[in-house]
Amino acid sequence: MSDTPTHRNPWLWVPSLYLAQGIPYVVVMTVAVIMYKRLGISNTDIALYTSWLYLPWVIKPLWSPVVDLFKTKRFWIITMQLIIGAALGSVALTIPLPHFFQWTLAVFWLMAFSSATHDIAADGFYMLGLKEHQQAAFVGVRSTFYRIAMITGQGALVMVAGHFETTTGNIPRAWTWTFAILSSLFFLFFLYHKFILPRPTSDVPKVEGSPGDFLKAFVQTFVSFFTKQRISATLAFLLLFRFAEAQLVKLASPFLLDSVEAGGLALSTIEVGFVYGTVGVVALLLGGLVGGLVISRRGLKFWLIWMVLAINVPDAVYVYLSHALPKDFLAVNIAVAIEQFGYGFGFTAYLMYMIYVSQGPYQTAHYAICTGFMALGMMIPGMVSGWLQEHLGYTGFFWWIMIATIPSFVVTALVRVDPEFGKKHS
Repeated sequence: MSDTPTHRNPWLWVPSLYLAQGIPYVVVMTVAVIMYKRLGISNTDIALYTSWLYLPWVIKPLWSPVVDLFKTKRFWIITMQLIIGAALGSVALTIPLPHFFQWTLAVFWLMAFSSATHDIAADGFYMLGLKEHQQAAFVGVRSTFYRIAMITGQGALVMVAGHFETTTGNIPRAWTWTFAILSSLFFLFFLYHKFILPRPTSDVPKVEGSPGDFLKAFVQTFVSFFTKQRISATLAFLLLFRFAEAQLVKLASPFLLDSVEAGGLALSTIEVGFVYGTVGVVALLLGGLVGGLVISRRGLKFWLIWMVLAINVPDAVYVYLSHALPKDFLAVNIAVAIEQFGYGFGFTAYLMYMIYVSQGPYQTAHYAICTGFMALGMMIPGMVSGWLQEHLGYTGFFWWIMIATIPSFVVTALVRVDPEFGKKHS
């Protein structure tokens, strides 16, 4: 029997747990895009194949009951961190190989499934490991350290890779070293959490009942979701609210990295790491904090239209950048900061709507289903975005992004929200 206490000070494990949750996601979704661009993969292939990596998050509701049924959440967390550490090391080993694109994609697939499983276990463990008043008190800490993981991945990590590119003069070797460092970090996460995570008495496998009872409850979870009122409007909102952003996010970094002759801004890897991983993520975080604050005062319904404007209209900065091709690095940072602040502010509405839709006896499972549709709404548009950009050029593609914002406004007009939802004292 372990001597690990059933409760620990949340500051010892909540920040590190959500750092570990965010890093593999940003590596698979963002850092892989930059790495493949630097290693000479085409925009079409980058957008198509890295968009497929969203699939584990799309279908994670299908195996979330397995995580709940077998073993403990603590077991799943530390096991997935060990697998993610091994996967990151495998990426480092396969980058120098002749068919590195296929090999690294296969490893990223394993990492994506492990990361999605880690998400399920970590979110469940958060509710088991903290008392109710602590859950509310630490939700901001949880969100902040997940955002710090974004900064670490999109900023510091990319800048480290850029430093290695400069010092070694060998791009594959630079990214090999970068992923070796990441692998070591995750083995440290594994060891730390193995000894530090508490063992809540409620964190036990749910093995009671027959397989038939489990199957019945599993089916009922999905039936109750898809029979909600106005479910068609809800699904349309989940799938299309981020329709433009799903395409933009795949080509934003390649645009900054591409040569001026190709229509890009010709920034270095270090500069892109600074723009997106530091300035961009800080603006994103501020937008999210402001969004949460204003919703708590006036409710989601009041702010919904303003937030759909905020998440879409600032995309126009890329139209400007692709036309002007500014040499001024400050101008690029300001443009990206405006777009990311608007995204952070507007995305708050999306998160709050998923919470609103998930209310009821199956709240955890229904929220997982919502996140699955969110990932699907990112995956499918992203798959074709590289092909569109290579046919339209960057300027034409960014004009298309502005047209692609229209579905977001349409689906927002279709949904209904209780005027009191989200208010602090509702």
